[in-house]
Amino acid sequence: MARDKSTFKPTEAELNLLNILWQTGPATVRQIHEALSETQKTGYTTVLKILQIMHEKSLVIRDESNRAHVYAAANSETHTQSSLLKDLIMKAFGGSTSKLVMRAIDDSTSNEEIEDIRQLLSELEK
Repeated sequence: MARDKSTFKPTEAELNLLNILWQTGPATVRQIHEALSETQKTGYTTVLKILQIMHEKSLVIRDESNRAHVYAAANSETHTQSSLLKDLIMKAFGGSTSKLVMRAIDDSTSNEEIEDIRQLLSELEK
């Protein structure tokens, strides 16, 4: 049975490239490689291969109208984050959002972050 391409979850390496595309918008392999090289050492051909795999998985779209192909994220950052979060909640927290939140809020949560969470909860209650 073939796997639905919409169910593919990005790997860590793929997320690194998606983060660049979400920040910069559509870009060539060279532009993506240059941006990635600022934070980690990765070869140009590695970036190209990952983008090709991501295209096969429908994680990126590719404009082939120019000599240098231009890649763009197929889904928004918010959409991808929501999908990954829903998957994590189901797999690690038995479908319980409250268990996830309780685990995420621990002693290392700053007072400022707690206040931000309170404001968000107040807005959600309205």
